[in-house]
Amino acid sequence: MFSGASNFVEGVDTAFAFIFGVSAFFIIAITAFMIYTVIRFKRSKVKNPKQFRGSVTLELIWTIIPTILVLMMFYYGYMGFAPMRNVPDDVMEVEAIGRMWEWEFVYENGKSSKDLVIPVNRPVKLNLKAEDVNHSLFIPAFRVKEDVVPGYDNYMWFTPYYIGDYEILCTEYCGMLHSAMTADAKVLDSAEFEQWYADLSQQKEEEKPEGFEITKSNGCFACHSRDGSKLVGPSFKGLYGSENVVITDGEERTITADEDYLKTSIINPNQDVVKGYNPGLMQSYEGVISDEDIDKIVEYLKTEK
Repeated sequence: MFSGASNFVEGVDTAFAFIFGVSAFFIIAITAFMIYTVIRFKRSKVKNPKQFRGSVTLELIWTIIPTILVLMMFYYGYMGFAPMRNVPDDVMEVEAIGRMWEWEFVYENGKSSKDLVIPVNRPVKLNLKAEDVNHSLFIPAFRVKEDVVPGYDNYMWFTPYYIGDYEILCTEYCGMLHSAMTADAKVLDSAEFEQWYADLSQQKEEEKPEGFEITKSNGCFACHSRDGSKLVGPSFKGLYGSENVVITDGEERTITADEDYLKTSIINPNQDVVKGYNPGLMQSYEGVISDEDIDKIVEYLKTEK
């Protein structure tokens, strides 16, 4: 009989229960002893207090017992953690990509999904990859969490025991929409999963302009959203061709976000700052991004309707 949603629940919960139980016992016991001592040995009851120079027995007790308890905490913690790094040979591998602010899961047949879709009772390994900043993939019901760091090869694995939907969170602050970086782990029975896995008819092959990758690699999506939401800078959605009130040399004026304006904003971002946004937050990309790549970024922004 399984005791949790994955194979790691029992080990993690056992370590937590032991550490919590020991901590709760001692905070109650120590507090009770302090209260007893204050009442029992208050000045009105003890007229002639005695001076104690020390007790070897007492010192041995408060050294040996905590050492044993700490070693036991380490034991339970290690027994829960060690299996998380021992991946079985028959594991199904999925690439888990973290980017601001979404998860993407790419399967061995090329299929991708915004949710993690996996079969029940089959070990799954997630190869973790970050495309921009630090993230951390956490599936609370499975008791697994690992950092997703650019340039660092990391992974997690688990075996889901029950069919259902389980929440996926990012637990590493990664920007203004960090709290919205969620997904679901959808555990299906084997037949239903195989049908989903083999069905590529609804797989959307989105041909992204070359400028999209240039924009992403320079970290622009950290400050500019693609869905119209306000971040550090204006959203890219519907930006090209829109009319905006900008502050130029302290004066307000209305401009059209055409090619010249967009190129100027990349090279000299503080020249015409859109009203409602703070100057000095965006660096100049002059000499960082080539003129050819800037042209490609502008062509990409034209597609963000």
